Amino acid sequence: MSDSNYQQQALVGATGVELVIALYDGAIRFLYRAMQCVEEGDVRGRRIAVKKVVDIVMYLQARLRPDLGGSVADSLGDFYATMFTMALDASHFESVEQFQEVIACIRNVRDAWIIVARDPEAGRVLPRELRTREERFLAPSPARVPTDEVVVSRWLA
Repeated sequence: MSDSNYQQQALVGATGVELVIALYDGAIRFLYRAMQCVEEGDVRGRRIAVKKVVDIVMYLQARLRPDLGGSVADSLGDFYATMFTMALDASHFESVEQFQEVIACIRNVRDAWIIVARDPEAGRVLPRELRTREERFLAPSPARVPTDEVVVSRWLA
C-alpha cells in the first residue's frame, strides 16, 4: 500500500478534531520539505511545498466560524494570517531558520488541538464541514476520555 493510500485509510475513522490535527501535521511535513529544498537549492520543490502549506492554512482559515467560535475563531484567524505571511517570507528569503520558526508556531497550536481532542464536546464547535458524518448526526456521547490517555495523531511529522 502506498503512503498516500495508507494516509487516506488512516483518516477513515478520524473525528473532526483529528482531521484538523492531521492538517496541521501535513503543514509541518511540507515545511520540513521546504527546508530540505532550501538546503538542496531546489527552488521548484520549495515553492511546491510552500504552496501546499499555504493551501492548508487557507483551507483552515476559510472554515472558521467567528459567529460560533467568537474570540477563539478570531485568534485562529490571526494565527493563520500570520503563518501564511511567515511561510511566504521564509520561502522568499530561503531561510531555514524562518521555516523552523513557522514549524514551532504550528506545532504549538497543534499541541493545543491535541488537548481539545480529549474533550468529547469539542467536536460540536467545529465547522460542519470539518466534522465526520457521525459527529454531524449523532448526539455527543457523555463519556469522557481519561485525562491520562495519550492522544496522538496518526500523521506525525
